[in-house]
This record gives sequence, C-alpha cells and structure tokens, in this order.
Amino acid sequence: MRTETGPLPGAPHLDDLGYPVRIPAPVGRVVSLLPSLTESIALTAPGLLVGATDWCSHPTGLAVTRVGGTKNPDVDAVVALAPDLVCANAEENREPDLAALRAAGLAVWVTAPRTAEAALVSLDRMLRLACGVARPPWLDAAEAAWADSAADSSDAAALDADAGTDAARPGPRRRALVPIWRRPWMAVGRDTFVGDVLRRLGVDNVLADSPQRYPRFDPARLAPHDLVVLPDEPYAFSPTDGPEAFAAPAVCVSGRLLTWYGPSLVAARHELAAALASA
Repeated sequence: MRTETGPLPGAPHLDDLGYPVRIPAPVGRVVSLLPSLTESIALTAPGLLVGATDWCSHPTGLAVTRVGGTKNPDVDAVVALAPDLVCANAEENREPDLAALRAAGLAVWVTAPRTAEAALVSLDRMLRLACGVARPPWLDAAEAAWADSAADSSDAAALDADAGTDAARPGPRRRALVPIWRRPWMAVGRDTFVGDVLRRLGVDNVLADSPQRYPRFDPARLAPHDLVVLPDEPYAFSPTDGPEAFAAPAVCVSGRLLTWYGPSLVAARHELAAALASA
C-alpha cells in the first residue's frame, strides 16, 4: 500500500475520460476491474495481473486474487495487493469506488469506448501507455477484422456461416431490440458499444434514439422491429428464457462477443454476423 500523498512517480497520461494518470515506471502489478480488460492484459503480458473481479472468466484458468464484482469491488482488497495500476471502465465500475482507489494513492486508468473503433484505440492506449507493454498481435488482428465494417454498415450484411469471408445479406437493414435485463426489462439504448457493433453488422438498434443509454421498456409497447438480440450477459438470456416474451424472431448470442472489447473482437465480427444471419 502506498502512503505518499503527493503525485505518483512517472509520466502523466490522460485516460479515456481525460483524467491525468501518473503511471509508475515500470508497471509490474496490475488489478483489472473489467472482464474484457482482464483478458486483454492477461493475453498480452502474462504475469502482469495480480487481481481481477469474480466475473473475469477469460482467459480460462486465470490464477489471480479475486477482488469482488465490477459494481462492488473490495476496495481494501485491491489496495492490499499494492498494484502499480488499476484498470477500470467508466460504464461498469462505480466512480465512488474508483475515487476511493485514487484516494489510497493508486493509479487508476479508466476506459470509456462507445464504438468499435474507439475500443481499439482505447485498448492500444491502455496497453502501451498505462501498462507499458508492446502492442499485441491480437490487437492488430482485431483491427483488421473490423477495418471495413464502418463502410459495410451502410448496407445490410452478414457473414455466411459456412464461409470464411463476408457475404452480403440481401434486403434492407434490420431493426433490433437488444434486451440486457428482465424484471425489470431493460435494453441497449443510445450511444453504446453494443449498438455500434450491431450497426456495423447491418442491424440498427430500435432504441438508439432513447434519451437513456439503457432504458427500461415494456415488451408490449415497442416501436416496429424485426429482430430481438439476446446476449447471455449481464442477464443470462437463453433459448428458454427470453425469446418467448417477444413476437419478433429472437437470436441468442454470446455476451462476450457482443459486449466485450478485447481479444474477443478478433472473432466477434464473423461469429456474431453468422448468428444474426440465422434469425
């Protein structure tokens, strides 16, 4: 645990929120408070992570100290690990917890991407500037996988499940509802990473104009849509839990592919598009 009250040693950099973070040099101990960041760091620099949340399931077999959930991390446990850096996310982690970590003298780097392109940039900056590691090959592969997706999003497109290349899906773009919770029902709204990923795959979010990023909704009172996309996290939607509530065709997808940004982006475009094409 650090006890100094002055600035942390090292060069200051701005995180995604524009917050100046003084990064110790070198960085040898990192705690991650977001599953996708955990996977990104663990696959890029094995041994750098010393702590992660209970929900950090990738890579399989990750042996680090668990420090609670994303919404309720054990701040004292994080501080006790004496990390050089804590990596977090503005959407998934609570500001009071991050403020408490900063007050304890820890360097906290916060990510906040809302598009696939921004996610790639954010990951590059976090790994190079904050963690002090070289840009990993998987990030180049993810960038290549999504390189032409912004242009493709102007046309309805999907991947042929039996082919390794993009295949145009004839017909108009589709409009989808993307629930993330039930009891109460909540869905993806405006300005989200998930909405941008789907847009690039030819699917427009029916709640993209909502004033809220994650609005509540009534399944019986929705704007016209022709698809329901059900990720298995944060709520564990499944073929037997979710589709029955909607009249439109529903497709269950991996939450890791749809909501995570990290190594999952390498395969996400192909696998998500194939799943969407099946509905």
